[in-house]
Amino acid sequence: MRKSADTKAILKRLTALALALPEATRELSGSHATFRVRKKVFAYFLDNHHGDGMVAVTCKVLPGENTALASAQPKRYYLPAYVGPRGWVALRLDLPKIDWSEVRDLLLSGYLLTAPKRLAEQARASDGD
Repeated sequence: MRKSADTKAILKRLTALALALPEATRELSGSHATFRVRKKVFAYFLDNHHGDGMVAVTCKVLPGENTALASAQPKRYYLPAYVGPRGWVALRLDLPKIDWSEVRDLLLSGYLLTAPKRLAEQARASDGD
């Protein structure tokens, strides 16, 4: 099990990115976190989920994008348990360098696929600033 990542700092930065989206909320459950918009989940923070030793953010993506990312970059992306087959992908956050703009883009993608139309339009508009 890998525990070299500073999970508290990673979760703090991930939370700041996620909660910058309109009406996003966070729920903590042990070492994991769930990010929602109007009660619908758009991302999860996983820390050693089922003993896998990984720290990751998991988001909903466009159909087929999850398998494409996991196939193209298997050291960074993987299909998470349970939700992977339903169009979700996980990006590891316990590797030496985290590209936070990539994390933000992944969160935004999950948010836009989940949020009501009006909130998605607000998020797109603020993303262009």
